[in-house]
Amino acid sequence: MTVRFLKMKTLTISLACIGILGLTGCNDDNDKKVIQVPEPIEKGAWSTGDLHVHTIQSDDAQVKLADVLDLALNKYSLDWMLLSNHLRLEKRDHEGNDLINGSIAFSQGMKEFEVPYIDSLIKNGKYPNKTVYSAFEWDMPTHDHVNIGIGIENQNNSKNLKAVEEFEYLFTNKDKKYFSNDILSKYSEGDRAFSSHADSVKALKWIKTNYPNSYMILNHPSRGVGKYSPAQIRELHDTAPDIFYMIEGMIGNQMEPNRGGYETAYIDDNLVNRSYGGVDYYVAKVGGLWDSLLGEGRHIWNIANSDYHFTVGSGKYTSGYAPGEYSKTYLWKNGNSLADVVKGLKDGRSFGVYGDLINALDFNVNVNNKTYSMGQTLTTTKGDNVTVTIKFKSPEYNNEQFPFNSGNSANSKPKVDHVDLIVGDVVPKYEANSSNYNNAKNSTTKVLARFTSKDWKTDANGFNVITYKMKLDKNQYLRLRGTNLGVDVEGETKNGEPLIDLKNETVDHQQRFNEINKRNYADLWFYSNPIFLNVK
Repeated sequence: MTVRFLKMKTLTISLACIGILGLTGCNDDNDKKVIQVPEPIEKGAWSTGDLHVHTIQSDDAQVKLADVLDLALNKYSLDWMLLSNHLRLEKRDHEGNDLINGSIAFSQGMKEFEVPYIDSLIKNGKYPNKTVYSAFEWDMPTHDHVNIGIGIENQNNSKNLKAVEEFEYLFTNKDKKYFSNDILSKYSEGDRAFSSHADSVKALKWIKTNYPNSYMILNHPSRGVGKYSPAQIRELHDTAPDIFYMIEGMIGNQMEPNRGGYETAYIDDNLVNRSYGGVDYYVAKVGGLWDSLLGEGRHIWNIANSDYHFTVGSGKYTSGYAPGEYSKTYLWKNGNSLADVVKGLKDGRSFGVYGDLINALDFNVNVNNKTYSMGQTLTTTKGDNVTVTIKFKSPEYNNEQFPFNSGNSANSKPKVDHVDLIVGDVVPKYEANSSNYNNAKNSTTKVLARFTSKDWKTDANGFNVITYKMKLDKNQYLRLRGTNLGVDVEGETKNGEPLIDLKNETVDHQQRFNEINKRNYADLWFYSNPIFLNVK
């Protein structure tokens, strides 16, 4: 969907100077007239994508590469997809055939199977105007999984494939027999680092030094107990803010009995390691860790992914929805290249959605006739009045099926019940040696305003439009969330806050599938990225 905005800029021009009066001088201020001159048209378009997708080349996935591509790019019409198979030993090719000579390093599998196959499809015009990229998911030492894309300017050339092999050798514990002589002659055993948090930081520094056009995402960040401390996340961001700027707050694997695969025991100490409305605690908790990071002005964006492995396995297991079926990241970008996608991701003009609750969102702040959108920073003077505008709409139907995975549409119409405008204060970034460096809360964050259908009007294009005025007196940020649920729904929300997702323990497989699917589509959310308000 291409959207362009034409803004008007006010200029004062002397009529004499432009010759309207036939004069040659510009001395008479009485001849001046105010006119409206159009500003340049904003270039770009909204797109949809997924940054966390597995194929059968991952040891725990079951779907062939060709089928994953067709699901994502054709059936569910994603514009871009970033594959992320595990950086582990690989025993199958892209079609699921067992490798004759046993397991190989994933970097070799990427080079021999994944990348050549994708290249051949693109060269034959299979997916015009689509972007597909081969990233990988790394078991970060002492932490959890992160997605890494190395050298995004052209992922399929020999230099960048070599970069993946270098990284796999240096920062995993695989036997040296899995690597080429080029790698073994370039690096010694002493260069390897795969055991500690310090090694994780070292890996990020290595990427920053050697392949700065890269990205790293924290996947399902709260899924494991004690996997990250707030201080460690801050250290990673301070190490390479232009590489680590995304967290997967809207997690995949939504068809698991424990939503998102968040399986820790239901005890008080583990409440931060569960999902809430299908969203990681970091993001779902107002005033939680994400808000604490934003409260320092850190540009760390939330994204929504599928983490797709398979839909139904062995007739009795479910994992997640296909890419684009349930979770989507909407991204504003200018162009179809991989560099265009990554630039858009870094800019932060994006929002995440479950179950197609909305399919369009324009969230901006206007001050002194200047408009700022998600990911941007507004700078103005204390006491200025600003206008917040929220425009959104929902599709006629979403992808819900009944029975689950039957291909039969449930004819489900998503509808937003309310939208929350969330605000938090911004303070100077915490120093590494300060006690606040390990802070996981932002006590200033709150729901500033809650809007229901009584508060919005529908325009001629079908957008629901909300306007809200506020006066700025300090540095803050604004972000949005919305849901199809009421403010107090038993087992789902309390005072507008999402409640913890409970495990489905139904024994009959098909009944369990249907119940999980119904649970997910009855509990839909969207989250925007923030707009920062900088007051001079």
